[in-house]
Amino acid sequence: MKFAAVLLAGGESRRMGQDKSTVLFRGKPLWRIQIDLLRKLEPAELLISARTDPSWRPNDCRFVSDAPPSIGPLSGLSAALHRMQCEHLLALAIDMPFMSEKYLRSLYDKAEPGRGVLPMIDDRAEPLAAIYPRSANADVNAALRGQDFSLQTLVRKLVAADKLQTVPVKEAEREFFRNINEPADVN
Repeated sequence: MKFAAVLLAGGESRRMGQDKSTVLFRGKPLWRIQIDLLRKLEPAELLISARTDPSWRPNDCRFVSDAPPSIGPLSGLSAALHRMQCEHLLALAIDMPFMSEKYLRSLYDKAEPGRGVLPMIDDRAEPLAAIYPRSANADVNAALRGQDFSLQTLVRKLVAADKLQTVPVKEAEREFFRNINEPADVN
């Protein structure tokens, strides 16, 4: 199965105080770390979702504007699912520089036709490093039209509809999901 990948880079970065995409982490901007990781997976399509087309966007990445009005990662997920050509979408947040190629491949290996993969740490879903089926597009759009914009609520509905299967995150894998949210997180 071929898949699309989207780098979700549309956040406001309020706690960071500047655009997270360009924050240096271990000598590289976060956008470069995440794009390099996604390229290793060789997706059929490589998308970047943000509010506006970032000046740093590489030529091999297609920009998809967050679905207006921008309501966090839900808007980016909607835009990518709507524009992709593949059956599955691997979504990855800009602020997860500890994520591993091997781990993302293991998630993709679990995907099935019409069914994606959602990592779970205890009872909490990790929807910003997950694989979504194209069929989730209608559910994501319905969430955008509603009042509850929580990805946690959305993914629970997708699990209940059998569009996502959950996989427990092992203790040794939890580090992959650590976020860079504040200047102190970069050190």
